Amino acid sequence: MFQGASKLALDPKGRISMPTRHRDQLLAGCDGRLTLTRHPDGCLLVYPRQQWEHKREELAVLPYSARALQRLLLGSAIDVDLDSAGRMLVPTGLREDARLAREATLIGMGTHFELWEPDLLREREERDLANGLPEAAAGFSF
Repeated sequence: MFQGASKLALDPKGRISMPTRHRDQLLAGCDGRLTLTRHPDGCLLVYPRQQWEHKREELAVLPYSARALQRLLLGSAIDVDLDSAGRMLVPTGLREDARLAREATLIGMGTHFELWEPDLLREREERDLANGLPEAAAGFSF
């Protein structure tokens, strides 16, 4: 289970170092094999490959009316591996789509991660909080 936020730096080649607390779990659970894809909110999704394969199957059977979502997620998906130093290459096209340049914020979302450009994440969180909790969270107690 992945949780928490980490501030990361992208190196000149577009690699980020996976935080140690997640790296060990990823190496043990999926041999460091990951899949990156775009998210409709503007961030990137980072899935352990095994988790992505389940999502990919779910996406593939959606009706034609969900074609735009399939195109976004399946059409942007790229498989990557953690290197021996625990770094993950974020391909150029995906970096550009998510506006990642020098810094990124990695957020553990349970079974996967979101990778955000920090200013975009801050804007998104402010907008979401200003709208209040969604109805689906009405029964949640802190």
